[in-house]
Amino acid sequence: MREAFATAAERAARLGIDAVQLHCAHGYLLHEFLSPLSNRRDDEYGGSLENRMRFPLEVFDAVRVAFPAYRAVSMRVSGTDWADGGWDIDQTIAFAQALEARGCAAIHVSSGGLTPSQRIPLGPSYQVPLARAVKNATRVPVIAVGLITEFEQAEAIVGTGDADMIALDPLQPALAVACRCAFRCACESARTVSEITASAISRPFRHRALRSSAT
Repeated sequence: MREAFATAAERAARLGIDAVQLHCAHGYLLHEFLSPLSNRRDDEYGGSLENRMRFPLEVFDAVRVAFPAYRAVSMRVSGTDWADGGWDIDQTIAFAQALEARGCAAIHVSSGGLTPSQRIPLGPSYQVPLARAVKNATRVPVIAVGLITEFEQAEAIVGTGDADMIALDPLQPALAVACRCAFRCACESARTVSEITASAISRPFRHRALRSSAT
């Protein structure tokens, strides 16, 4: 299985993909190893936090070796399972620190998706506190996501230091264009995302779908 992840990373490199992100959230395989709710193994891959992190870290290492060193490998995580006895933010921080030591380029902090017993407190920016906790405990760039729908909202999250980047819904092209425009101008102008928004959405634009490769 590790080799399958590595092979996918090699294919992505041949295609010219600049960065890949491993999906370790939302109940997918790597998340299932992390969470004590799903990982019931009694060998070296189950039980303690160190053991539950073992396989996801081995996969990261394999992908990092397979993908060119000058290209980024990041990781998406669920910051919590939102369920008693499950994966939580303290374990996420330990995992993030282990990833940092291995050269992870960024950590994308989402949440939930593992168990039907989850109780998610949905609301604007509801996952930002999880991103903030990871950012405060590591030096790895952190991506926030989750009901971030307004330009000013995205700007405030980055401006206050809660996260380094914002992940956007692909169905929000106007917001994506505004943020891309702000990023391009960041080193050349003091204008804010809010100030750029008007010009970004007041003229016709050609929306180019941004595709990411998740190994």
